[in-house]
Amino acid sequence: MNTQEYIESGNLELYVYGLLNESETKEISELAKINPAIGQEIISIEKAILNLSSSFSPNISAENFEKIKAKLELKHGKVIEMKPKSNWSQYLGWAASIALLIGVGYQYTQLNSTSQQLNTIETEKSNLQKSVVELELKNKETATALNVIRDEKNTIVNLAGQTVAPTSFAKIYWNKETSTVYVDAKGLPEPPEGKVYQIWSLKLSPTLTPTSIGLLEDFKGNNEKLFAVSGTSDAEAFGITLEPAGGSKSPTMEQLYTLGKV
Repeated sequence: MNTQEYIESGNLELYVYGLLNESETKEISELAKINPAIGQEIISIEKAILNLSSSFSPNISAENFEKIKAKLELKHGKVIEMKPKSNWSQYLGWAASIALLIGVGYQYTQLNSTSQQLNTIETEKSNLQKSVVELELKNKETATALNVIRDEKNTIVNLAGQTVAPTSFAKIYWNKETSTVYVDAKGLPEPPEGKVYQIWSLKLSPTLTPTSIGLLEDFKGNNEKLFAVSGTSDAEAFGITLEPAGGSKSPTMEQLYTLGKV
């Protein structure tokens, strides 16, 4: 197009309003630099817009108007290169970036959720394994208790409560052939902190001779309250005393809880 055709096309007005695409805007901007008539026409269009704006704001002072004009960069005699207001490639780029961020955020959330689920599964697995081990131990304890109680070769010695604990009771399961001894301490109260029950094998004649055959360790943790202690082959009686943790060399008779004769 020649100069007149450009002026009459309406593209210069669109250029000033920033409504042309990027290539058209650049083309007119370059043309205005080399073609004085085009440049002058653009300035005339800018002045007309400026005058129109002034007519709508008659109460604005000249000083404020100049400030507004400076901010809008509407300087007389200067060709303004305006970029288009709509840049779809840029918008698409922003949209792609936002979509990428949303996708990354979603994947991160899913990863965290999966990680938490795995941790939960591992914890549940560990707890289940612990429960299985505890159940196996309990089953073994129960099986041992049943085997001891049902063994016809055992001599059962009932131990009755004594002065310090008259309501206490216990049972001794003693296999004389194998010398093994089990203590059923279900009838004993839980020992105080720092104390332990000690089992004594007693010879009654010619003099009373006590021999320690073990401690009832971990009394609270033994659910069945069935304890295996050291064996004996010549006991005439059994007694249980409450002693300091670690046991004593001789029984504390004042703390004799139970006693029973074979």
